[in-house]
Amino acid sequence: MTQRGGMLARWSDRPYLYLTTTGRRTGRPHRIEIWFAAYEGRLYLLSGGGERSDWVRNLQANPQVTIELGDETRVGVARVVRPDTAEDRLARELLVAKYATPTDTLEDWKRRSLPVAIEFPDEES
Repeated sequence: MTQRGGMLARWSDRPYLYLTTTGRRTGRPHRIEIWFAAYEGRLYLLSGGGERSDWVRNLQANPQVTIELGDETRVGVARVVRPDTAEDRLARELLVAKYATPTDTLEDWKRRSLPVAIEFPDEES
């Protein structure tokens, strides 16, 4: 039995993951390397390009995504986080806490980016 979030807990200290979406026009895989934070069996990402980013537009058209983290691959369901919610604030705080440095607090990125959540409904609790 897989513990919910087991993969995420194992690899949460990694600097990035690979996210593959399905191209909204081409139907072809679109793979990017991106920063992430894991929290309670969910992944959070921030799109610096907001809704203009290809990967965000792709997941809005088809929310099924594949993530590669460490040496594991999982299929998840992605969604844009609703603005001005507790989850919106949480996603921003988690990513800044993970990646900010004393010389770069990432405050502008935190403020202007679009949070995305990925859940894994097929993982057992």
